[in-house]
Amino acid sequence: MKFAGAEERWIDRLGRLRDIVRQELIAAQLREVLDQRQRVLDVGCGQGTQALILARSGYDVTGLDPSDYLLSRFEESLADEPASIRERVHLVKGTGEAAPELTPGPFDVVLCHGVLMYLDDDREMLGALTQVAARQAVLSLLVRNGLAPAMRPGLLGQWGEAMAAFDHQDYVNRLGLSARMHTPVALDSVLDPLGWHLDRWFGVRVLTDHLDEDAPSEVELARIMAVEQEAGRRDPYRQVAAFLHLIYRRPEPS
Repeated sequence: MKFAGAEERWIDRLGRLRDIVRQELIAAQLREVLDQRQRVLDVGCGQGTQALILARSGYDVTGLDPSDYLLSRFEESLADEPASIRERVHLVKGTGEAAPELTPGPFDVVLCHGVLMYLDDDREMLGALTQVAARQAVLSLLVRNGLAPAMRPGLLGQWGEAMAAFDHQDYVNRLGLSARMHTPVALDSVLDPLGWHLDRWFGVRVLTDHLDEDAPSEVELARIMAVEQEAGRRDPYRQVAAFLHLIYRRPEPS
């Protein structure tokens, strides 16, 4: 997997403004769309930020990740939680493509955040996640935004990279890894035949993607989050966000 070897660089960035905004926005957006469903599979759970938030809210969460390092960080965080939360979390080492064998489910909610961008072909992954999803399940995907590929390099003043980005969906991220972007149309073309329909989508990090700085005060962060949350649900702002958070559902049986 392309992410292998970059785990420590990823962890080092978690306390920065950009990542705090990303994680808090995703959590807030999930609160808008999830109901009382109980069983969650977090594919590529990493250090467990979103999984722990959901477990604290009463969900039973299975975290699946191929990285020993990131799972160990998750276990360290989990050890600090009350027993009532620890017992709701189950960690499994492995890839999302192996989910039907490792975590057969069925799950009411499947998260796959920041994973598809590292795959050359995501059809196998999405097919596997469909196999472990319950009827009427929710599928939450976080992908790099392919609708506005020149935004990040443009905001950073990287004019050559910005010009080249207009016609490409491939890029090198801040971890130094090759990755690719997605659009809702491209994801729909894979997920529609699998029985999923796009319910709603959000932008993540519309106005702060270029700000690589320390975490602000709680008061300042609250102000930033209020604006980012509003921008992430409105056009045209969400169309130029760094990431797209797409919520797919399976229709109720007729």
